[in-house]
Amino acid sequence: DASNPTMLRISIVRVTALRVGALRRHLSSSAEEVKPIKKILIANRGEIACRVARTAKRMGIKTVAVYSEADARSVHVKVCDEAVCVGPAASRESYLNVDNIIKAMHDTGAQAVHPGYGFLSENYHFVERLKKEGLIFIGPDAFAMHAMGDKIESKKLAIKAGVNTIPGFMGVLKDEAEAVKVAREIGYPVMIKASAGGGGKGMRIAWNDAEAAEGFRLSKAEAASSFGDDRCFVEKYLEQPRHIEIQIIADSHGNVVYLPERECSIQRRNQKVIEEAPSMCLDEALWRAMGEQAVQLAKAVQYKSAGTVEMMVDKHKKFYFLEMNTRLQVEHPVTEMVTGLDLVEIMLRVAAGEKLPVKQSDIKPKGWAFEARVYAEDPLRGFLPAIGNLQKYVIPEGKLAEEGEIIRVDTGVEEGSEISIHYDPMIAKLITYGPTRDKAAECMVRALDSFVIRGVGCNINFMRDVMVHPRFLSGNITTGFIPEEFPKGYHGHLLSSAESAELAAAAAIINIQFDQQCKILLPPEGSYIAGKPTVGRAALVSVIGEKSVVLEKDLIANIEGAGGAVHEKLNRNLHIKALRPRLGQVISTDFEVLVEGEPNPIHIYSPIPGQNNIIKLNIKVDGKETNESKNLRTIQIVSKFTQGLVLSLGGTFFKVTARTPYLESLHKYMPLPVEVDHSKELIAPMPGRLHSIAVKEGQKVVLGQELCIMEAMKMQNVLRAEKDAVVKKVVAKVGDTLAVDQSILQFE
Repeated sequence: DASNPTMLRISIVRVTALRVGALRRHLSSSAEEVKPIKKILIANRGEIACRVARTAKRMGIKTVAVYSEADARSVHVKVCDEAVCVGPAASRESYLNVDNIIKAMHDTGAQAVHPGYGFLSENYHFVERLKKEGLIFIGPDAFAMHAMGDKIESKKLAIKAGVNTIPGFMGVLKDEAEAVKVAREIGYPVMIKASAGGGGKGMRIAWNDAEAAEGFRLSKAEAASSFGDDRCFVEKYLEQPRHIEIQIIADSHGNVVYLPERECSIQRRNQKVIEEAPSMCLDEALWRAMGEQAVQLAKAVQYKSAGTVEMMVDKHKKFYFLEMNTRLQVEHPVTEMVTGLDLVEIMLRVAAGEKLPVKQSDIKPKGWAFEARVYAEDPLRGFLPAIGNLQKYVIPEGKLAEEGEIIRVDTGVEEGSEISIHYDPMIAKLITYGPTRDKAAECMVRALDSFVIRGVGCNINFMRDVMVHPRFLSGNITTGFIPEEFPKGYHGHLLSSAESAELAAAAAIINIQFDQQCKILLPPEGSYIAGKPTVGRAALVSVIGEKSVVLEKDLIANIEGAGGAVHEKLNRNLHIKALRPRLGQVISTDFEVLVEGEPNPIHIYSPIPGQNNIIKLNIKVDGKETNESKNLRTIQIVSKFTQGLVLSLGGTFFKVTARTPYLESLHKYMPLPVEVDHSKELIAPMPGRLHSIAVKEGQKVVLGQELCIMEAMKMQNVLRAEKDAVVKKVVAKVGDTLAVDQSILQFE
């Protein structure tokens, strides 16, 4: 889509002449084997459906979207050439409905289907059915998918292929008792995993017998809900591991190559949050050793198309096979950025019978890339899923990238889109590229700061704090990074002294600029009154006067949430001077602010906020550039309330007021809002379905005891007692769809 260069630039990113030449040679040499694909159906939704459609269109291939009744107005429906409704909102009746999807292919004349990831992407029964119907699956064949998709069988095959594997029990666990018995034999900690699992679902770490029993029960339930297969197994959990994966691509002519590694160690509940390529952990020798084992495994099952071999690397840099994902990965863009390859294009060409366009000797990573998964969830409430409509949605602009950098946004939503309880809560994938890791990281921070999302809570604040964390920047990361660095959960961005001063100054500047705008009644270009021309705003500068300072005030700024806790407050006293507007302007954009407690005044250039309410403060302290992002601080105006503003710095929202000392003295007489007391009830912390209730009326419960399980976005969430109590009333019923803060239980 040439009209939106920030969405996808794979087609123009660093494709070398060698690769182009290799592609032409392979196409000509295998022309007699090629079966041209002219139309594909994309059996998915959201960002991945849009991403596949863009590459297909660039290749001149017609596209067919499928959608559920809930997705009738979704973006992926609009970007495809045709669209077919395949059922109601429930996935099993629509996106997992094989009969309806195959019927849609026949009705539209689609020759092949691209499954994206999730849904039917690793369902070998679907692949077998397509073959019987004379249709093409854009991915591996059923044998390879079945062999690698089953985690138990894939480990057995990996051992036969000479691939390093993690010690564990290769059988299927029958019940909780067996899970505990096997875990003891292996030795804690262990990982309980669904055999057909993926995407962090159906996985639990257990450190003792109680956690092993509960982990088995929850993994089994999640696996049945998400994959229709509740088989679970257990293996040793490696301590201080790094999650490294090797992308392989293979054709039907026996060619297999491995690409630069991806690091996916930043995880929460075994679900990836931030990925990067390459990894600081690997040198070339280790990458090649891992890549060669990945190729051995792929050849053992005659694999073709794109696939990913996931491995764990321990602190001694020994690596072990984890699983193989027989599909396109969510994080595939970071590999595309550092290689210049379009993996979707290669999948389409391989499915048509073409040979790979590259050889192993061609593969050399260039630069560094990060991907941040933007989810609809609330990090301040334990990352609980969020739903709602995107009231405002503005992706970062490509011009934020500096020389040698690229910003890419893969998304399947737009302003007005609904984030519902039916599907994965991903809003977008934000990808940045730079010539070095530091440059790519800096680019990511700028992009996160400028990403505008309103109406639905999201995790941008958390991801930004990870991206600037000293340990993350050092590259010293493991899969335990999040629980180790945020052991008590995430409570928002903790403002530094300089940041709180800048936030206080921003609130004062916005108020002054707003007051100045209110006093301007003349249009910019001037007008005519009684046939005579009047002066316009631009000319008004000349009559303002000779003074360099047009306004100065003493103010007290109150910042709520400054201590990294939602209700913690901080006061900053400041003196602000608004300087005379620059030539051609009538609003002050230059300010001098002296904040009490800071040694030097802050000199700020602040243009009037644009239509997206983004302020970019150009800050200098005592004439020198300041803060970690050179001298630029990006702040978003989220909303205005009676006494102040809600400002977003680093993705975290802060309530900020800037009052004169007199008004501040009167504020203490204002009535405080009354908070609802939920101490005697259990309320739904997220929207979702009540999966089970573990207690009954009159039962005594103790601190930490399981009360119920809520299912949201296919994840099982255990709600526990926060104190000893007696259940007075069970308000909700199993199967109910609950809204946020809806009552489930009442206590005496």
